[in-house]
Amino acid sequence: MKNIAIVTACPSGIANSIIAAGLLEQAVTALNWKASIECQSSIMPVEQLTQAIIEHADAIIITSNTTVDTTRFIGKKVYQGTISDCTPNAQAWLENAVNEATELTSSQVTTATPLTIESNVIKNIVAITACPTGVAHTFMAAEALEGEAKRQGHIIKVETRGSVGAKNQLTDQDISDADLVIIAADIEVPLERFNGKRLYKTSTSLALKKTEQEIDKAFVDATIFQASGNTQSSHSDEKKGMYKHLMTGVSHMLPVVIAGGLLIALSFVFGIEAFKEKGTIAATLMDIGGGAAFALMIPVLAGFIAFSIADRPGLAPGLIGGMLASSLGAGFLGGIAAGFIAGYSAKWIADKVSLPQSMEALKPILIIPFVASLFTGLVMVYIVGGPVAAIMSALTEFLNTMGSTNAVLLGVILGCMMCFDLGGPVNKAAYTFGVGLLASQTYGPMAAIMAAGMVPALGMGLATFLTKNKFEAGEREAGKASFVLGLCFISEGAIPFAAKDPMRVIPSCMAGGALTGGLSMLFGAELLAPHGGLFVLFIPHAITPVFMYLVAIAAGTAVTGFTYAFLKKKSDTTEAAVA
Repeated sequence: MKNIAIVTACPSGIANSIIAAGLLEQAVTALNWKASIECQSSIMPVEQLTQAIIEHADAIIITSNTTVDTTRFIGKKVYQGTISDCTPNAQAWLENAVNEATELTSSQVTTATPLTIESNVIKNIVAITACPTGVAHTFMAAEALEGEAKRQGHIIKVETRGSVGAKNQLTDQDISDADLVIIAADIEVPLERFNGKRLYKTSTSLALKKTEQEIDKAFVDATIFQASGNTQSSHSDEKKGMYKHLMTGVSHMLPVVIAGGLLIALSFVFGIEAFKEKGTIAATLMDIGGGAAFALMIPVLAGFIAFSIADRPGLAPGLIGGMLASSLGAGFLGGIAAGFIAGYSAKWIADKVSLPQSMEALKPILIIPFVASLFTGLVMVYIVGGPVAAIMSALTEFLNTMGSTNAVLLGVILGCMMCFDLGGPVNKAAYTFGVGLLASQTYGPMAAIMAAGMVPALGMGLATFLTKNKFEAGEREAGKASFVLGLCFISEGAIPFAAKDPMRVIPSCMAGGALTGGLSMLFGAELLAPHGGLFVLFIPHAITPVFMYLVAIAAGTAVTGFTYAFLKKKSDTTEAAVA
């Protein structure tokens, strides 16, 4: 019989440390070993390992998400691992840990102050979640953070900055009382109100898929936020920032695109060419949707990219650069270029140009907009606009004249991208590509993208219906919700399944998405509104041809659903109960 000593610890000293101790205690019993467990907790007395226990132990096993003081274990066989590695199969992990334990030398020692009982162990957390579309990730990440924080015994309030605006807004008192601020956002959000607070940034995807890990990291890695003068960003941070800037522009452009597309579709109710007759309601709807809304697409994209980079002083140069990109025929690629040129030029002027104190107030409202607009305009007209316009013209011509083989191949690629990371960067890249082409009256790729984007969530719902015995009750309920989300073109409905079983779910989704995307392009489907899922069908002519488009979606859903139903292993219905 083995005699071991175990130490568990997590940053908060609440949930993870206690759960790991309970799982390992059950594993020790199952192995018929003897163990003494030191659970470093902030809410219950810590029974520390005595020197006698340490001396007689065959091995010291440490599982923690924080630093543990190992000074007392010098000369003993020690194995250190993380709680996330331990919890899936505690018994197998423990056996491996004992076999892999090696003698701890003085050079390998770590030091830390053990957690003790405190009167204020319950922490106040405030958070913000935001994603480019402001639909799925925003609210699912908020729900995940709320659930995990409450499970760990903390108080949390989450502000969601979705497509309908900021909800559950944080008050000044909420922020003042907060011990920690978590920003789970894929777009830039204003942070000035958190000046002087401990703040941790992550993405909505990580907050949703690795909630426990991110909250634990937030307690350890959060730093004091300074609202201005923070110049410590690294090159990798800037690369992440560029993606956020782009997504900020896309998120503000989307409502304009959706409204414009649906208005154009409404004009077709009176006949495909009815809008050509001046003075009719069809012509008026086309003027509103195509003449006004679609004309604003590129300026809004560029303007809010620049706004994300340089705040309000960057907005005017971005809008002007975007309007020039549109008039020069540079399309959405030109708009992206104009946004970054305007934003970074405005930021450079703000950071580098010093003026007398008496003129400093003129800087954001006069100097920066004027100089940045002049610079952006000259660059767009004389350097960037022409070449990008030629690229857009060639791309549009290729897409509108490509043969069926190339069309199918493009649909397959776009379908795979939409299903690869379920709302992540690859998914958003494909979506942005399709939305951008709407300004060039190229509607086929957008149809393939939305159809393929519905497949993962629909397919997971179908799989839980086909093989109910392979899924737990909670998974079957998640499957029903996933199917409804799929109908709304919310790929994120499949995330709970992908997070739990990625090696089977993601390939199954990509196979179905590739088929749907390819069939949509083969059938010549076109979509005028870049969101809404099958509910867009209520708008006549928003999707054409309707029947074949539904066939493409059904085929991909069947492939994903049947494939995952076949690959899925039956869930283990026995769950370890932790006292």
